[in-house]
Amino acid sequence: MSPAETKEKGGVGEALSQAGATVKDGIVGALKGAGEIESEIVRVARTAVTEALKGTGAVAGETLEVSKEVIKGALQAGEEVGASAVTTTRAVAKGVILGVADVGGDVAQAATQLVKGAVKGAAEVGTDVALVAR
Repeated sequence: MSPAETKEKGGVGEALSQAGATVKDGIVGALKGAGEIESEIVRVARTAVTEALKGTGAVAGETLEVSKEVIKGALQAGEEVGASAVTTTRAVAKGVILGVADVGGDVAQAATQLVKGAVKGAAEVGTDVALVAR
């Protein structure tokens, strides 16, 4: 299915919204009582981004939206398990970049989109944007 067909059938929107939920559920489930918060966030974010971008077929065009959704899910999960916004954002950034690299995307462009997505995602969940932008 072409990226255009995927978008027309709602696959992109569905895949993107699932990325944030997947990250939140994965982090909360894995970290209740666990000590390795940051490495687990990286792993879960990487997997979610890789799967979401593979599903959309449009790596370059969807990195911003995927980043935003993943950040939102991770920040919400981080609050539930006591991780700071800075730790969560740093770990998600690593996961997003690794996920984009996994699907052969432009990592430099992804980094730019990641910053924009992180700020938007933080604003949408009510996290202090200044902390996330650090």
